[in-house]
Amino acid sequence: MSRKGNCYDNACIESFHGILKRELVYQSRYKTRQQAKKSLFEYIEFFYNSKRIHSTLNYYTPNEFEKMFKQQAG
Repeated sequence: MSRKGNCYDNACIESFHGILKRELVYQSRYKTRQQAKKSLFEYIEFFYNSKRIHSTLNYYTPNEFEKMFKQQAG
């Protein structure tokens, strides 16, 4: 938590960790730490940010949403 006594400060990252665990970690068995790191990186970069839509982003992927934001700002 970033602010004293405010339990909602960390809600976004806790939600992400829950999704990550449900969709990847609990479905996998890793033999090495390197294998786990590679799997996590690929999930985040090639699936979560590129293909997985998010209701809080109006059903866009994070990459699509960021691209639209940059176009509007620029």
